[in-house]
Amino acid sequence: MAPDPQCAALNAAKNRTGLSYSQIAARINKPEQHVIDVCTGTVRPTTAEFNALARALGITDAPPHDSAHATV
Repeated sequence: MAPDPQCAALNAAKNRTGLSYSQIAARINKPEQHVIDVCTGTVRPTTAEFNALARALGITDAPPHDSAHATV
């Protein structure tokens, strides 16, 4: 079982939508492991990946400006 997302908003959105990491990966056209790594904070997403992930999960609020939400 993959770990929960590091970000509380991401975790809540993932639970709300009921999407698996595999389904999210398919929606943003990225490998499942990369989505897991981004969501758990192992890898920093590009701005485009971050925005695609937010769209896939229906997140419309701007992220906080802190190191956990930084992009490369």
